[in-house]
This record gives sequence, structure tokens and C-alpha cells, in this order.
Amino acid sequence: MIGVQREMKKSGKDFRAFEVLNLGKYEHQHYIGINENLGDEEKQKQLEQKEKDFVALILHAYWAEIVTNFSTFHGKKQNRLVSVGPVNLPVTRLFVEEVISECRQKRITKVDILGFEFEMGLFPNVQEEAKSKGIDLSLKYIPREAFDKRAIEKNQVVFHDVSYIEVTPHIKGNSISVELTDFSVHYNQDTIANAEAMLKEG
Repeated sequence: MIGVQREMKKSGKDFRAFEVLNLGKYEHQHYIGINENLGDEEKQKQLEQKEKDFVALILHAYWAEIVTNFSTFHGKKQNRLVSVGPVNLPVTRLFVEEVISECRQKRITKVDILGFEFEMGLFPNVQEEAKSKGIDLSLKYIPREAFDKRAIEKNQVVFHDVSYIEVTPHIKGNSISVELTDFSVHYNQDTIANAEAMLKEG
């Protein structure tokens, strides 16, 4: 690719720049699977260590500190507790309900749940249920950049809120219209805060 780029530059043709990135051991797959040659006890230890390393990496990318003594929470960011979803499965309703249950037991009112994927049909009902119980529940996607040390160091990793759309179809004779009844788009309060901080530095 570099050779082609150089040839195009020499001949005066337009070319696009590219960047080669190697995320190394921070790739998503690194935290999935174990060495099958190990005994059962060693396999369990390896699995637990991989999960611990994964959670620590995601919390670091989210700029959250690690917390202990909770069953569903892994970290804390400002005044919000943070729960990290599984590395290889979607965040399910059951997972969220366990988080809500611990919130109610320990009187926790502000929570962020981070996940790669979320179960279909989870939004916005689960957030409304949490709100009715006095819990401010924010669900955010873990971005690919969470595995990039350089992006983390530069504070360029953005965990977007989960977006959703709700519509109501209206059928009259042979025509159909769709009414947008509710929606949420990719948005993050941290994005505004980071932009403001960067403007002050500049």
C-alpha cells in the first residue's frame, strides 16, 4: 500500500493517506477464550483474570476508578457508579435488573452501564422503570477506541449513549404514515465537557 501511495505521489495523481494501527493485546478477542490445555482450576483462574483485566481496561478508558464491595458495580466516575457488561454477550434485561436491584438495596441513584451490545427491546422501557424507582440509569456503548492506548491517553474515547427510535404506524386505506413518537440519538454530556476543556487549553 505504501508503494502504491508513493507511485501515485510521484506521478502527480491524487491519493489518500492512511494509517496503520496495531491494537495488539488490547483487541476485543484477547479477553475472550482461554487456554484449553489447562486444568479446570487453572482455566477458571485464567478466565477470572481476563475478566478483571477487561473491566480495568474499560474503566480506564472511561476515566473511572475501580470500586470493590459491590456485586454488580465495577467503578465510579464522579458521582455515578459504573457497571461493565460482558465482553462477549449483549447486556440483557436480567443484567440491568440485577443492577437496579443492587441500586435499591444500597440506595444508589446514579448509574452508568457500559456494553458492546444491548438486548433488543430494552429501550427506553428499562430506563423508565429505573426512573420510577428513583434511579438515573444511563446506558452507553463501549467504543472500539477503548482498546487504543493512545486514544485513551489523549482522552479521545467517547462512550455514546444508546440511541433508539419509537414509531407508531397509521394505516388509512392504501396509505401508510409513520409517526415518530420518541427517540434518542448518540449524545454524551462528556463530549461537551471535553470540548470546553480543550477550548480552554487552546
